[in-house]
Amino acid sequence: MMQTETVLAEKTAGLPLTPEWLLDIEGLAKSFGGVRALNDVSFSVRRGEILGLIGPNGSGKTTSFNVLTGLYRPDGGRITFDGADITGNTPQAVYRAGIARTFQRSRLCLDLSIFDNIMVGNHARLNQGLMFNLFNRKGFRLEVDAALEESTALAASFSPKLADQMFSPVGALPMIERRRIEICRALISQPKLLLLDEPSAGMTHEETHQLMDDILAVRERQGGLSIIIIEHEMGVIERVSDACVVLNYGEKIAEGSYQDVASDRFVQEAYLGSA
Repeated sequence: MMQTETVLAEKTAGLPLTPEWLLDIEGLAKSFGGVRALNDVSFSVRRGEILGLIGPNGSGKTTSFNVLTGLYRPDGGRITFDGADITGNTPQAVYRAGIARTFQRSRLCLDLSIFDNIMVGNHARLNQGLMFNLFNRKGFRLEVDAALEESTALAASFSPKLADQMFSPVGALPMIERRRIEICRALISQPKLLLLDEPSAGMTHEETHQLMDDILAVRERQGGLSIIIIEHEMGVIERVSDACVVLNYGEKIAEGSYQDVASDRFVQEAYLGSA
């Protein structure tokens, strides 16, 4: 039974989704003026699963991420995450719920250090009270030391070189190291769901292969972490994904294993055009 059929069977039976399901998106819709970016899109993600979200340019993949993370308010549909309805929540509330993301275009502050950039993703866990930071200097120092230790260990799990350069500016690093830092910035918040928007953009084939090794290792280390990855490289999707959802013109046209969707006639027409 395919993933969607399993979810629908549970809903039809009048039962809540079983604990294995972390995210359920149902009937999601979003328009910009007269352009329907998402039209009745539904899919679900299991705990610990890597879901590949694929489709041609302009198919609605990044819009799905933006709606899911609260950057856009949906025009319709429902988003249930870890048993709670988060439809239309603010980005801050979505972040606190346990969803973190990266972006296709790098959002790193190139003049800041590796440590500073990673800590941007940790702001909700830090004590930012004025009185604490002004007068409890010992507590402030202990918090900074703990944050440095945690971020250094996280960076080292991707690359030992990064752990030795925590106070070096990010702008001096190659693209693969910048991508690793972006993922570390997302992971420092200890999310339940990680959204990766074309993490291989701007990298060589070899770098892409190394980064996918990193992503698979992250999933192995954090067994309960779910990941949704947007990628144009089908070899990447085939290698890392447990399941795939295919969008075209804002609508879901296929769902299932990579082999299922790759052999689907509608998917082939979406990518290659009809004969």
